[in-house]
Amino acid sequence: MQERYNPFTGKRIVDGLDDPVPAAAALGLEPPRYCEQCGRRMIVQVSPDGWWAKCSRHGVLESAHLERR
Repeated sequence: MQERYNPFTGKRIVDGLDDPVPAAAALGLEPPRYCEQCGRRMIVQVSPDGWWAKCSRHGVLESAHLERR
């Protein structure tokens, strides 16, 4: 099983341990700052119509792609 990381804190997700999400992130007001796959800090750009975040290893994640899901 592949490790996963909290996209707002960068901490490794461990089953059974509480990992609170910041209030702004829970409301959808904060973009992810860490890669969920490797926990690395991402480059984040916020604009009036959305955001994008780039991991040096796993590429770009855009808010527009998440809204389509």
